[in-house]
Amino acid sequence: MGTLILFIPFSALFAPATSTNRSLSEGSSLSSENPEDVLTSPDGVFSAGFYPVGDNAYCFAIWFTSLTSRSQDRTVVWMANRDQPVNGRKSKLSLLRTGNLILTDAGKFTVWETNTAPISSLELHLHDTGNLVLQTLGGKSLWESFDFPTDTLLPQQLLTRNTKLVSSRSQTNYSSGFYKLLFDNDNVLCLLYDRANISSPYWPAPWLRRENAKRFVYNSSRIAVLDSFGNFSSSDRFTFSSTDYGQLFHRRLTLDHDGNLRLYSWDEEGEKWVVSWQAWQFPCIIHGVCGANSICSYVPGIGRKCSCLRGYKMISHTDWSQGCEPEFDLSFEKNKFDFWQLSHLDFYGFDYGSYHNYTLAQCKTLCLELPECKAFQYNFYREDTHSDCFPKTLLMNGHRLPSFDGSFYLRVLKKDLSNLLSNSNLAEEFSLNCSSEGPLLLERVYSKSPINGTVKFMLWFVFGLGGLEIVGILLVWCLFIRTPQSSSPDKQLAITGFRKFTYSELKKATKGFTKEIGRGAGGIVYKGVLADNRVAAIKQLYKANQGEEVFLAEVNIIGRLNHMNLIEMWGYCAEGKQRLLVSEYMEHGSLADNFSSNSLDWKKRFEIALGTAKGLSYLHEECLEWVLHCDVKPENIFLDSNYQPKVADFGLSKLQSRGEPNNSSFSRMRGTRGYMAPEWVFNLPITSKVDVYSYGIVVLEMVTGKDATKGVHDIEGGEQSQHKRLVSWVREKKNRAALTESWLEEIIDPRLKGEYDVRKMEFLIGVALQCVEEEKDARPNMREVVGMLLAQENDH
Repeated sequence: MGTLILFIPFSALFAPATSTNRSLSEGSSLSSENPEDVLTSPDGVFSAGFYPVGDNAYCFAIWFTSLTSRSQDRTVVWMANRDQPVNGRKSKLSLLRTGNLILTDAGKFTVWETNTAPISSLELHLHDTGNLVLQTLGGKSLWESFDFPTDTLLPQQLLTRNTKLVSSRSQTNYSSGFYKLLFDNDNVLCLLYDRANISSPYWPAPWLRRENAKRFVYNSSRIAVLDSFGNFSSSDRFTFSSTDYGQLFHRRLTLDHDGNLRLYSWDEEGEKWVVSWQAWQFPCIIHGVCGANSICSYVPGIGRKCSCLRGYKMISHTDWSQGCEPEFDLSFEKNKFDFWQLSHLDFYGFDYGSYHNYTLAQCKTLCLELPECKAFQYNFYREDTHSDCFPKTLLMNGHRLPSFDGSFYLRVLKKDLSNLLSNSNLAEEFSLNCSSEGPLLLERVYSKSPINGTVKFMLWFVFGLGGLEIVGILLVWCLFIRTPQSSSPDKQLAITGFRKFTYSELKKATKGFTKEIGRGAGGIVYKGVLADNRVAAIKQLYKANQGEEVFLAEVNIIGRLNHMNLIEMWGYCAEGKQRLLVSEYMEHGSLADNFSSNSLDWKKRFEIALGTAKGLSYLHEECLEWVLHCDVKPENIFLDSNYQPKVADFGLSKLQSRGEPNNSSFSRMRGTRGYMAPEWVFNLPITSKVDVYSYGIVVLEMVTGKDATKGVHDIEGGEQSQHKRLVSWVREKKNRAALTESWLEEIIDPRLKGEYDVRKMEFLIGVALQCVEEEKDARPNMREVVGMLLAQENDH
């Protein structure tokens, strides 16, 4: 009998919940294969179940049920797995008997879970408010969907310091978009445009002081709520009421994919949602609408439209958010440029600086002297006869604004200026409608014209000449590869100890790439055993185009690196679209893997800080070329059998000339949020100090045991928990050292159990805080960090 039980499929342990169920009990599940397998609120207004988001792709969601009978018109208000849809077959939402609610993809992988503590006698209920609640039979709540909103707030659902709304990518793409509603560090409720390479707030109007925007910063509660009558109130004293205030409607406050925050009320007669309030009446004010180097315009009846500036072209004809790129080289000599004046055109933000009382000529000269200056705005105020000059390093948030009195001067080639002056259009004509859900198909009809004999002769002549050139190139190439003195990249890499593996070798070593041990921005890492029985970490890069670029950077850089605190690379593979890197396997995993364990005592942590600094110092100062890592974080620091650190993953590294430390050629942000230096955010020159900043964050994490990406919840004097950045939290505690002698005890990782050298610990924290200074020039370089730590280590 026991043997039979062992062969019962795992999925059979969960009985499916029927559509008549108002709750999900322990041991039960909802299936993606049954469209009717849903939970329904007692009043029938809301349903929870698997919602189709693509071809055979589903998310577990909550939607309004009673408003429409058509499934394609359902209004979704919450999703559990919006960025990781599951398969339409064998996927389930299951309430385990341990009390954990999990969502499995095709019965194999857990893609989402509540992580609730083990407790018996639980049920999952969908309340009339639209809140999905995991609770005990006595009604005590353990988990609620209201605590984890996606893009919508329902009446009575709180927005707090720990929650935010994130827009969807588009009307048909429910994955996380680029707009967020949250409380900022000044306790103000704001809208933020947030992408991997750029971030800027746009509501309340960023050019207004907080008091002028009628926001109250001296509050700590950070809470906002919408009631069922259409009244919204926030702890920063921002309030609004819907145009139909007082009437009982179905309502929802949604951060739409276009970046506008709107309150919707359900119109029973028209059977549609009606906007009863919105944050912006002029949609082109919203940041990031059209991407860089483009202009947003609003056409009544059509909506927002995007256009490239003259001299710029679209990067992607299917995605305006990527913006436009110049058709000329901005790095030309400055005497080849002039400026095209455009009135009532505003590009808000991303100024190189503000220069007061500059003349127009001085402002032009200033912009020409700065290679990164693409344009400038110039304002002259006749009332008090003063002026402002704002050189622009990035042209974002462009829009025409008749009320804007200043002038915009676009940097263009002198040879093109006369054509621009004769053309009244300031933008290219191939604009696309931003409001459309997909790319517009631009029809191009070409009529064939007869080709005369002269043209035919010229074509044949060109083809013949091209053929001779190809033959010549082949002959030269053959002679080159037969020359004994030539040194191919493979031979050069072989000298350094690299070996070129075949794809079949690595597939066999990893048993078909089955044992995944990590993944990051560049690719997935698998554990494998090579033919010579060495255990290896094999990184398979994601995409052919991106992967090849990353691959070439890594092979050419890492092939020349050799240091005890850097991961040793053994080889690579380049076959077709496959790009793989082979390195030594670290049995103790990454530093991040060890944070939650008790294996890292004080001595190991200090040695990890010192060894990591040595590895980075080598990259910055000692190897043949200047290498920036650009993604220093615990996941990229690995520990060998003796817990000695080795820095890994140079997929985001960048070579630069030592003689040009301020000539940054980075085109986008690199790294991981929480560890990125301010230079990335403010578009300042990128130097090795960005790695120093990230290193300082890692050291603070090792000392405190806190996660820098999540911040710190601090309780002061019995008051409510305060959410703070790790750096700010440590600095505040250190600054109070004169008032309390227990500041170290308040921040040190409790897993150390008080067993550490107080003097050295204070010194290490001081070094880390130097590394995370806002101004890069105030930070030490990595060689100086190594010197300070060595001196402290040897000081007994």
